[in-house]
Amino acid sequence: MTTQLARDAAELRSLPRGRGRRAVVMTMGALHEGHATLIREARHLAGPDGQVVVTVFVNPLQFGPGEDLERYPRTLDEDLTVAEKAGADVVFAPSVDEVYPGGEPEVRITAGPMGERLEGAHRPGHFDGMLTVVAKLLHLTAPDVALYGQKDAQQLALIRRMVRDLNFPVEIVGVPTVREDDNLALSSRNRYLSAADRASALALSRALLTAAAVADQGPAAVRRAAREVLERAAALEPSVVLDYLALVDPADFTEVGDGHTGEAILAVAARVGTTRLIDNLPLDFGDLGARR
Repeated sequence: MTTQLARDAAELRSLPRGRGRRAVVMTMGALHEGHATLIREARHLAGPDGQVVVTVFVNPLQFGPGEDLERYPRTLDEDLTVAEKAGADVVFAPSVDEVYPGGEPEVRITAGPMGERLEGAHRPGHFDGMLTVVAKLLHLTAPDVALYGQKDAQQLALIRRMVRDLNFPVEIVGVPTVREDDNLALSSRNRYLSAADRASALALSRALLTAAAVADQGPAAVRRAAREVLERAAALEPSVVLDYLALVDPADFTEVGDGHTGEAILAVAARVGTTRLIDNLPLDFGDLGARR
């Protein structure tokens, strides 16, 4: 199968859609195994008679002042190869003018209170820009199902909320985080890490996994275990600067109390050298009485 490249919406509409479902995977390019996992799952959901579309678009609206828009990797030729091997039918790689024909849009999606927490607090306006482009790409690609990685847990939660609140006719599927052999979460930004910084970055996943091992002791133990790992890493490796560590309700990303039962997400963000990384781990605290 040869993956076709569509540069604008008219080209995409001209391609045969197939008899099955259309599944879309949205990316900013620089595709890696995490993206390939999403594409393979999209292929499974679309079925042999469906169509898998991968979007490649570096969205300027979700980059704030001083962030890495200009140096963000743009590797379309390599992306086409990864997408084809993973089973994509089409790569939709529109220009900025195609997505925003009138320049920066005056009307945008607003993420609301959830978009002001954690990542939103550290990157003001980021989630408004993200939701705006996701809404536009959902309109342009018109999928039956759209897949997103759980590594960006707050993004996934906001997309689900937008689709529900604004009645988008699409199913949203979250796909578990893909990790390297040493448990570092796969990210396009990992390529910015020096060898030393990459070793330091393992503190993030180490904190999450250490905390998960004591989840049966409740939220307070989880927070304490994760923070101890990160504080020790910061003391030994000054290149690790913590932005936040939070144990939150997956429904709205507010902090959960020490008596919380049920699902939660342990989320962390830190700057390692000059590169900002995020990671998270879903937890389930079960029944409080069963832990006593």
